[in-house]
Amino acid sequence: MPKSNGSGRSFGPGNRKMGGGEKAKDFSGSLKKLFAYCGRYLPAIVFAMVLAVTGSILNLIGPGKVADMTNLMTEGLMTGIDVEAVVEIAVLLAALYGLGWLFSLIQGMVMATITQKVSKSLRTEISQKMNRLPLKYFDGTSTGNILSRVTNDVDTIGQTLNQSIGTLVTASAMFVGSLVMMFYTNWIMAVSAILAAFSGFGLMMLIISRSQKYFKQQQQELGTLNGHIEETYSGHNVVKAYNGEKAAKKEFHEMNQRLYNSAWKSQFMSGLMQPLMAFVGNLGYVVVCVVGAVLTLNGTISFSVIVAFMLYVRLFTQPLSQLAQAATSLQSAAAASERVFEFLGEEELADESGKSVHLAEVDGNVEFEHIRFGYNENKTIIHDFSASVKAGQKIAIVGPTGAGKTTMVNLLMRFYEAQGGEIRIDGTPIQSLTRENVHNLFCMVLQDTWLFEGTIRENIVYSKEGVTDEQMIAACRAVGLHHFIKTLPKGYDTVLNDNASLSAGQRQLVTIARAMIENAPMLILDEATSSVDTRTEILIQNAMDKLMAGRTSFVIAHRLSTIKNADLILVMKDGDIVESGNHSELLAKGGFYAELYNSQFERAS
Repeated sequence: MPKSNGSGRSFGPGNRKMGGGEKAKDFSGSLKKLFAYCGRYLPAIVFAMVLAVTGSILNLIGPGKVADMTNLMTEGLMTGIDVEAVVEIAVLLAALYGLGWLFSLIQGMVMATITQKVSKSLRTEISQKMNRLPLKYFDGTSTGNILSRVTNDVDTIGQTLNQSIGTLVTASAMFVGSLVMMFYTNWIMAVSAILAAFSGFGLMMLIISRSQKYFKQQQQELGTLNGHIEETYSGHNVVKAYNGEKAAKKEFHEMNQRLYNSAWKSQFMSGLMQPLMAFVGNLGYVVVCVVGAVLTLNGTISFSVIVAFMLYVRLFTQPLSQLAQAATSLQSAAAASERVFEFLGEEELADESGKSVHLAEVDGNVEFEHIRFGYNENKTIIHDFSASVKAGQKIAIVGPTGAGKTTMVNLLMRFYEAQGGEIRIDGTPIQSLTRENVHNLFCMVLQDTWLFEGTIRENIVYSKEGVTDEQMIAACRAVGLHHFIKTLPKGYDTVLNDNASLSAGQRQLVTIARAMIENAPMLILDEATSSVDTRTEILIQNAMDKLMAGRTSFVIAHRLSTIKNADLILVMKDGDIVESGNHSELLAKGGFYAELYNSQFERAS
């Protein structure tokens, strides 16, 4: 019940945080966490890396063999070319390059499998983490921002791991190997090529250091934009009804512009890498040609060395370009990892695995003893709430908006923990029970309905096993929904989606039928009939009266006419009980309840 509470809190855009974006960022720390997370796949990763290195070594042997082939052809211009020897070298080259391609292919398949498993594991952990987070986290973080971490951020991590890790190893092996081979062939030309390459490498590192912050901003702004879109389109009817399209569009364009600015800067600076490294490669060719020509004229080297060096320069500069691209991708992955692991590191609900107390069946006696609570530590909502509820009673909680009605139910269900006092069920403090145990003791019907895309049957039976068709139909008959369902094309097997939607009242009836199916020993009804017409409300009230017979029921109601038959009415104001009693007793007192009750009839007339 995070959205409808009696505290009067606002959950609008101005009140929520955007997932801790103001915290200090540590890119290297995020990447370390990501690589440590991938540690379970270390054997497969090592195998893929060995393949990548082996493939690189095979490709590095190629230029030396090309030089041998060039020597055979050069010498053969005078005496005749040894075609057989040339063919042998050509076949060997084809075998070397073919094996290199095969190893790269296998390495790519292994890394693709690993990255998808990592992405799947991250999504699973995020999903499980959501169930372990306190509701106060969701009060302060937009749904769209959380969804962005599950989708965009995890996808970014997966794509980077798939594309960059293998590239990093292959490029590093190729870079070191080509460096060694160049010095082995001729150190003068090697130094010349390295000086030309590292002039661009310095610029590349400068660009990387400057572009990191834009990748971070891009991921943050994307999460913010997703949050706004989710909020706006889930409340599209309200936006239309209040002519809020202009304001919503303006806010969207502002967010979109910020995302555009950060994305443009990050992509522009990363886009400089490729032309920069192309320039470095071309510069390397020029230097090799000039220095090689001088050394050839001096008789220091042969022409075949220049041919080999042309290939080595390509093998030397190409890894630099790949390393630059991988570094760019790793910046996105670092920003995404930071957001994902920041979410996974959020404070969780206390571990309850050590609790041994369990209530399977209860009578339904509930006691509130000097409860004190505030959603914020510096602002107390419930000051000193005490009440004693006997088994089987129907308890109505009434009061003006912000009095703390729904807050008490939130505390009873342990959606939040009281900061003082104690709540007991059949004499057992609920803090000694697991939250799952507490939730099993109640079924709830909220003012805000929740249905998922699935059949009506699945929505009604939700998470309850062993429900027969007769039980389901009986529950739907009780709330007056059975006749409508039978008019649908597939009856109870009709899938609820855009093509088969329900009205607000019908959606509420489905949730009430779901509560009947749950058949828990205690009930919580939070304005359960607020979305239905008067005739349907009477049917539901009759069905609820049958359902509540013998069960402890807590009813939050604004329409006081619906709780006249309550055994006990608790009247709340400013977080405290100001009056209690049944309907007749409270009216006879002529106090705050009588004032609320009479004001509703005055407005109705």
